[in-house]
Amino acid sequence: MKNIEIIGGNRLSGELRIHGSKNAVLPILAGCVLNHGETIIRDCPDLSDVYSAFDILRTLGCIVEFRDNTAIIDAKNVNCYTIPDDLMRQTRSSVMFLGAIISRCREARISRPGGCDLGARPIDIHIKAFRELGIDIEEAEAYIHCKARSTISGGKVTLDFPSVGATENVMLLTAKSNGTTVISNAAREPEIVDLQNFLNSMGANISGAGTSEITIRGAKSLHNAEYTVIPDRIVASTYMCAAAASGSEITLTNIVPAHIAPVISVLRNSGCEITLSENSLTLASDGKLIAVEGIETKPYPGFPTDAQALVMATLATASGTTMFVENLFESRFKHIAELAKMGAEITQFKQVAAVRGVERLHGADVSATDLRGGAALVIAALGATGKTIIGSTAHIDRGYENLVKNLTLLGAAIKRT
Repeated sequence: MKNIEIIGGNRLSGELRIHGSKNAVLPILAGCVLNHGETIIRDCPDLSDVYSAFDILRTLGCIVEFRDNTAIIDAKNVNCYTIPDDLMRQTRSSVMFLGAIISRCREARISRPGGCDLGARPIDIHIKAFRELGIDIEEAEAYIHCKARSTISGGKVTLDFPSVGATENVMLLTAKSNGTTVISNAAREPEIVDLQNFLNSMGANISGAGTSEITIRGAKSLHNAEYTVIPDRIVASTYMCAAAASGSEITLTNIVPAHIAPVISVLRNSGCEITLSENSLTLASDGKLIAVEGIETKPYPGFPTDAQALVMATLATASGTTMFVENLFESRFKHIAELAKMGAEITQFKQVAAVRGVERLHGADVSATDLRGGAALVIAALGATGKTIIGSTAHIDRGYENLVKNLTLLGAAIKRT
């Protein structure tokens, strides 16, 4: 297992383009199964999670080509409705294929998904929604077997929680159907809008994404299309936090400012200067940050849970105390113990963490506990004194393309060892 070694204290400077969104491209890749032809996906990020999705597509019978951040998916010969256990356990987003496979094959069999261990993340909401749409489901301890009774008809689905995954799965299941489906209490994330726009580019008729009610008017068939994925809002947030923590000034391009508004607000309140344009921003920090009012994770457009660890690492050296409340995942504070090894003063009680800023963090041997927790350690190390060695970096590679290379170009003393 490779490590990442960082010598803290260097200021970052320069310009960086943000790559396509991991959380947007994975359901889009699943959606390629719905087309009995060729789909071209541009600005597809070069990530281990994406390669796991490619492996699933190939298992289903697709031909996949990938070069220069362009994926070409030929789904003419999909001939399998089963995803093997080893592929399902590589990434939790593998569950996104369930709706698409049922739509294409009228049947699907998968094991329960893997991914980062963030606590209980049941897919009960997905299963309940499918049953409301007439899908027969057999659940065993190790697998889920779904069958459409005949054709897939529309219906009314009310989600118990605005789950991103369940919203996407219902959209994929019903994009090609014989009726109209309405999802109430739908997730509103930008990745939902991106999936709608992608499916519509293939001939689907979906509206309402970005609101709490989505209407899917079933199309008889979909056609070939080319589509460009939205920028990754969490990657943008990561580089913003890296600059804030290290007292740096950087410019990020290929962003959508509205997608990262909650993070922009927090960093501005902490003392950073942020200048926005239509699709770029410049963040300047003198490294003398101040604590902010409580940060509470919520579904979009609230503060994103994926940015919680990133901002916590940034404010570990802010003057004052910041309270964090994690509402979405019960085990998303694992990075606290690793930050403590670097001198952070953080007190946790259940889903609340109080971060009392210290003057400076110091280097240490730490381990990435999950994707965003690993990125948080990189942020902390950039602003710390001395050397930090981060282990279990496979977590980080799931969501960041060329992280070490990009930070090196910006002036960080960072390398893989």
